[in-house]
Amino acid sequence: MKTKTETDKRVLRLIEPAITDMGYDVVRVRVMAGKRATLQIMAARQKDGLMDVEDCSELSKAVSSILEVEDPLRDAYILEVSSPGLDRPLTSLKDFETYEGYLARLELDRMIEGRKRFRGVLAGIDGDHIDIDLDGEDDTAQIPFDWISEAKLLITDELIKAGQEKKEAAQKQKAAVQTEQNNTA
Repeated sequence: MKTKTETDKRVLRLIEPAITDMGYDVVRVRVMAGKRATLQIMAARQKDGLMDVEDCSELSKAVSSILEVEDPLRDAYILEVSSPGLDRPLTSLKDFETYEGYLARLELDRMIEGRKRFRGVLAGIDGDHIDIDLDGEDDTAQIPFDWISEAKLLITDELIKAGQEKKEAAQKQKAAVQTEQNNTA
């Protein structure tokens, strides 16, 4: 689910090793059509799942260098490197485990019990299946990860609070590192 098209997959294969080596995870790659195509790369730091402007700039420079050499897109495009945001896409099994307890929306590539869209609280993973406590139902549903075509967190007060706490912790850690560097200089 990190990609949708063969072009997306080709770009991901080119950039993911470098992005991983830099300490980031690729969340999603999309080439979107328009007057001028946009290559959207969503990423997050491996250590805390966050992404700030400096991170986006650093990744943009690295990815641009790779894309200039490899040239995977025929036409001109705009490169957009961004954070996945609070209502982030869920694109790997790890995401469903990390965000257990949060409200999400899933869209499947096939019908289950007459529907393709599901909403509920993530209840973890079991092998290659996603567990989700569906809105209005008593049982936990198990959905094969391979059947999911789109999934994302839904913004709730709980998610906003957790995101703010994570951001504040990262800022404190960054300030502590800078203080230590200043003291040793």
